[in-house]
Amino acid sequence: MSRVAYTRPSITDLEVEYATDAARNGWGAQCYDYIHRLEAGFAAHLGVPHAIATSSCTGAMHMGLAALGIGPGDEVILADTNWIATAAPVVHVGATPVFVDILADSWCIDPAKAEAAITPATKAIIATHLYGNLCEMQALLAIGARHGVAVIEDAAEALGSEYRGHRAGAMGRFGTFSFHGTKTMTTGEGGMFVTSDPQLYETVLTLSNHGRSRAQTRQFWPDMVGFKYKMSNIQAAIGCAQIERIAELTARKRAILAAYRAALLPDDRIAMNPEPADGVNGAWMPTVVFAESTGVTQEAAIAAFQAADIDARVFFSPLSDLEFFADAQTPLAHATARRAINLPSYHDMTEADIGRVCDVIGQLLNG
Repeated sequence: MSRVAYTRPSITDLEVEYATDAARNGWGAQCYDYIHRLEAGFAAHLGVPHAIATSSCTGAMHMGLAALGIGPGDEVILADTNWIATAAPVVHVGATPVFVDILADSWCIDPAKAEAAITPATKAIIATHLYGNLCEMQALLAIGARHGVAVIEDAAEALGSEYRGHRAGAMGRFGTFSFHGTKTMTTGEGGMFVTSDPQLYETVLTLSNHGRSRAQTRQFWPDMVGFKYKMSNIQAAIGCAQIERIAELTARKRAILAAYRAALLPDDRIAMNPEPADGVNGAWMPTVVFAESTGVTQEAAIAAFQAADIDARVFFSPLSDLEFFADAQTPLAHATARRAINLPSYHDMTEADIGRVCDVIGQLLNG
């Protein structure tokens, strides 16, 4: 039997065709053609007016925070359960990340904890839709409105997720997406900034081009100090093929999660990614959290999967455990990380592959 990978992209002849065309012809006057096409296609898919292709989700977040004027002396609240790519841009702009605990069912930021952490220095709350699970956006947006605080969506892992009729990433002041090779949709490396705020869009568009405004008539004349977070035309060509296939890509992710849930649940010894009654889980990364009573730890689960020649990915450790961040009182984030593991979910997984994964989980639960 071959090793079961935890993730790999779905690349077809369409992606190869578009990338080849970009490599052969996407220069000079055509050097932005696929980029603009991807931005338009992604914005239409998400239902937002503005999208800017970027070299990474991290770059998109950095520019968005900078465009909001967040800087030294400011605080940004986010869940302690996160990858550092969400917190690093906060540090890049000179602000302080403030970590709060998560909800037990979605593993996303707890709105009550977020509101309790607001101070006069708070400028934003970042809602990370973890592994495709959805944050409680209605509560978070209401908190933001009450306190005059921007709510930002980190939707890097939430392509295909929907909250009460709205696509993840389309509800906050701005949203960011990742097209890393592990994601549902990929450009190899890459990301997207999206917003419905026209002024914010113009600011980020200027920042993304070394601070050169598109209204500027002088050549090589920046209007502000900006960034270089552009996506290449060849990467965007791959993305254009992927966005044309987005319904297929997201449906397959959801089918894999559904197969896992059907095989493993209901079982009060484990919890998995929830499927909200009023939304859609994009199911980027199926995850199992073992009940404390099982005695199964993340380390034991990883070892069992390795022995079965199956890749498994660790659940995010709390960021407050890192020595360069402040400690945080986040018991749920810490307890969950000790007992959770991400499951393989690549596009071409077979029923037999899923069965092998479920067998390992069964062995862990039944000794």
